[in-house]
Amino acid sequence: MADDLGAAGLRFERDGAVGWCIIDRPSARNALTPAMYFGIKRAVHLVNGDPALSALVITGTGDVFAPGGDLGGRREAGDEPTPDIGPDVLPFLTIRDSRAPVVCAVNGICQAGGLLIAMLSDIAVASDRATFRVPELLRGIPDATYAAVLPAHVGVAVARDLLLTGRRFDAAEAQRLGVISRVVPHEELRAAALEVVGEILQTPPMARMQTKRMLNDRYGLVDYQTMFWALAESPEPREGMQAFMEKRAPSWVPEQFWKEAPGR
Repeated sequence: MADDLGAAGLRFERDGAVGWCIIDRPSARNALTPAMYFGIKRAVHLVNGDPALSALVITGTGDVFAPGGDLGGRREAGDEPTPDIGPDVLPFLTIRDSRAPVVCAVNGICQAGGLLIAMLSDIAVASDRATFRVPELLRGIPDATYAAVLPAHVGVAVARDLLLTGRRFDAAEAQRLGVISRVVPHEELRAAALEVVGEILQTPPMARMQTKRMLNDRYGLVDYQTMFWALAESPEPREGMQAFMEKRAPSWVPEQFWKEAPGR
């Protein structure tokens, strides 16, 4: 089917000229499998290649937008085969460079890869119930996309704070810091996302793309080579992910802080 994104945890729905990519994997709290990451990339290409569609909205279900990748390595029946997680699978730069507008309707928990999806969309509208986090370093992952994107949104000092601590923050703080731009009452989220799409579509496509290109130049180099070397060669990501799955502190946390670490 033309609208099949190749991932059991994703749905694609049409609402007139707007395509909706819905992250819907409640059994794993919307954790993204490789097929789901690639499926979001497919959704962007689908909207850009279909003359009946003018924009894409990405949203989640329940109280979760997207918490990032499934650290347990689980997949779902119905997931199409994809390469191992790598630059060709990840959707972040495809979202950033999309000719068709991409809007995120952040309905709840938004962190890790989910937050990158929101930040690299054209505009992210967040529910006032949404919460945010950049937890990659807690898992031993030196994330290249965050290193390039986050300072451009919030400045170096705040980027250090969010990256080095992995702390949670709410929608009001996310808007104040510049992580996302709009916060609305939870029950108004869908309508607000469609309103944003309508606002963006008042602008002409070619001029909009040129403006986006100039804005995107503000982002630094995305050093995927370093990131994926660490994922393949460093013991830290494996220990971080194992500790997360076992609900314990990673081996690098000093004993006096062990009580804090597992709950983080």
